[in-house]
Amino acid sequence: MWSHLAEFATLMAVFGLAAVTPGPDFAMVVRQSVAHGRRAGILTSLGVGSAILFHAAYTIAGLGLVVAHSLLAFNFLKWAGAAYLIYVGVRTWRAAPPDLDAMVADPGRTSVSGDIGSFALGFLTNALNPKAVLFFLSIFTTLVSVETPLAVQTGYGLAMAGLLAAWFCLVAVGFTGHRARTVLARLGRAFNRLTGGALILMGLRLAFQRGQTAA
Repeated sequence: MWSHLAEFATLMAVFGLAAVTPGPDFAMVVRQSVAHGRRAGILTSLGVGSAILFHAAYTIAGLGLVVAHSLLAFNFLKWAGAAYLIYVGVRTWRAAPPDLDAMVADPGRTSVSGDIGSFALGFLTNALNPKAVLFFLSIFTTLVSVETPLAVQTGYGLAMAGLLAAWFCLVAVGFTGHRARTVLARLGRAFNRLTGGALILMGLRLAFQRGQTAA
């Protein structure tokens, strides 16, 4: 039991540091929070967290090793993730300025694209990121013993998903607060340019990254 607690503490510490590092997930949650309100940002955060359960499921099942050791599978995932980020980035770049008046009136309003759309955005952003795939595999390969029971490994995945979702929910709340709205009101369309450009650059960087697998 104590060995599992030590394993869990180490796993969560490493994952926690990775979670708070800005990346595509962070950019997507911020984009949804500002463009569509707190509710959309929180649902996007829950989608990101749920993707960790997806990663955990195929890792525990052993299917993740197929992607990790297959250049073809890795490149397919890489190009799909890059195309998705660029697509959302272009849409964000061309979108109208955030409706800040509506956000002030109802910061928890429903997203324009709907609750399901917000959740799906978060889920796909994380699920289609090959770096997230390899990082998740490396954590389990390095920190989790093969002798750890399946139920305990599943618990690790649930805890990681909860941690990530909670962190991004805090981000969503922060970016829909009064001070954040004041700053964003001054930026106007420039915010869309900033977040859209960031997503496009992340997609291009991912697309032109040299294919590397764990093999």
